[in-house]
Amino acid sequence: MARQNYFHVIKCLSAIGLGVVVASSLTSCAVVAVADAAVTVASTAVKLTAKTVGVAADIVLPSSDKKVNKEKSSEKK
Repeated sequence: MARQNYFHVIKCLSAIGLGVVVASSLTSCAVVAVADAAVTVASTAVKLTAKTVGVAADIVLPSSDKKVNKEKSSEKK
């Protein structure tokens, strides 16, 4: 009888252990998914900011090609 109880306890503990392992792996998977989403959002924001700054710099600063073309055209006259 004691031997049957021992096996029953082992069986229950192994089932609980398996449940803990599965729950932990699912939780870590969810953490990785959330972290991946956060990194994706952050990298998209950085790319968008860089493009915006680049466009603003192109608008504000004159292009060196335009300067060269203006200098060449003024020399020809």
